[in-house]
Amino acid sequence: MSCYVYAVTRDGHPLDIDGEKGVGAPPEPVRVLRSAGLAAVVSDAPEGLRAKRRDLEAHQRVLDRLMGQGTALPMRFGTLADSEDAVLAELERSAQYYRGELDRLDGRVEVNVKAAHLEEAALREALLTDPELRAANEELRAAGGGTHDQRIAFGEQVADALERLRGRDADRVLEALRPHAERLALGPPVDGCLANVSLLVDRSRLREVDEAVQRLRAGTADLMEVRVSEPLPPYSFVAPRPRQEQ
Repeated sequence: MSCYVYAVTRDGHPLDIDGEKGVGAPPEPVRVLRSAGLAAVVSDAPEGLRAKRRDLEAHQRVLDRLMGQGTALPMRFGTLADSEDAVLAELERSAQYYRGELDRLDGRVEVNVKAAHLEEAALREALLTDPELRAANEELRAAGGGTHDQRIAFGEQVADALERLRGRDADRVLEALRPHAERLALGPPVDGCLANVSLLVDRSRLREVDEAVQRLRAGTADLMEVRVSEPLPPYSFVAPRPRQEQ
């Protein structure tokens, strides 16, 4: 039977997962496969696995339990192997890579920060900081709203001004967070967000990061919303395996 893989860690990790359930309906028991001084946390893979909420939560719950006990390399949701033998062979074949990543990420977690403008506040800020946009707005108001073409042109100006503002404030978010992280990784665009950034942070510096976020919020409360998710498994910072080991 194929295996669903949650994480790879050292064989010396506490691996206190007794009674833990993973993905599937009913949920599959989680177990450990060991080889080459490493351990893979797996369960049987259900057929037709989809990214349903219960399975996403089960995947995250297993990782949270492991990360709470020590360092583990998280696998993305849906990582499958053909069999237990395939998992064991992978641990043996790529042992040097896994050990190196575990050493590099030891004691570190991911913090994700998303920032989004408050729409009306962003428009006010754009009018305040862009003289050309402000002049165009005043011209339209004086003309009683202007012609259809003028309104379309003004809408395009507004869109351009808001895009510049998003760029400015994305840089502001990065500048506020960069000093408190070992590495930053920009995530994929998220609808409505001007920034989606992940930080690689030593657990001992989590409070420092929280304080930096609070200062950012205090300085931008009338313009943007800042949301934080932490601590997370360091998905964004696991290096891909070298080609020769794949």
